[in-house]
Amino acid sequence: MSSIGTGYDLSVTTFSPDGRVFQIEYAAKAVDNSGTVVAIRCKDGVVMGVEKLILSKMMLPGSNRRIHSVHRHAGMAIAGLAADGRQIVARAKGEATSYESTYGETIPVKELAERVASYVHLCTLYWWLRPFGCGVIVGGYDREGPQLYMIEPSGISYRYFGAAIGKGKQAAKTEIEKLKLSEMSCREGIIEVAKIIYKLHDEAKDKAFELELSWVCDESNRQHQKVPDELLVEAKNAATAALEEMDAD
Repeated sequence: MSSIGTGYDLSVTTFSPDGRVFQIEYAAKAVDNSGTVVAIRCKDGVVMGVEKLILSKMMLPGSNRRIHSVHRHAGMAIAGLAADGRQIVARAKGEATSYESTYGETIPVKELAERVASYVHLCTLYWWLRPFGCGVIVGGYDREGPQLYMIEPSGISYRYFGAAIGKGKQAAKTEIEKLKLSEMSCREGIIEVAKIIYKLHDEAKDKAFELELSWVCDESNRQHQKVPDELLVEAKNAATAALEEMDAD
């Protein structure tokens, strides 16, 4: 039998002859079909942005958020199935609270990312579970400074200067690589993230979207917060102007 998925994709515990686990690959496809999530680590903090596609015109702005605070100093952005992401956020909040009650200090971002990654990986080991159909980006600020991690549906976790997941991830990564992140402040990073998301959004193919932005930096007192409304408007205006300038050229 050829390893095209037939017979080998019925369970997450079954490997194909060439060593692939198709259920995990299908979960990654669910992430790739989602709105783009972009996050960058600047010199003074982390900025996360989400292209949240609006499924209905009747939906209230700000509902069904895809960026969540998991602790005072850390946040999480979700791409993929929102309900699956909600479970991961709940687990991350539990891990952060448990660590603080046990050790008397806030959980390091690396430890938080590793614990969440272990939980995600757990759901790829048993036949009665299915992998989470979402990828998450964890951003935070601890004693080592700003930290940025991305966790994939397979349960693997990497540390990044800049990361992107969702349908526009390849183009977003190309744009992120052009930025001088070590010299950039979070205020400048907010505008750059907004520009990337607006540039990648295809108005002809995609539904309308709502831009979500959050940061954890010196300016936010090293706490994960939603970007203030005036900065959000400024970023949207800058992104729209850059898009119009590009269309004019």
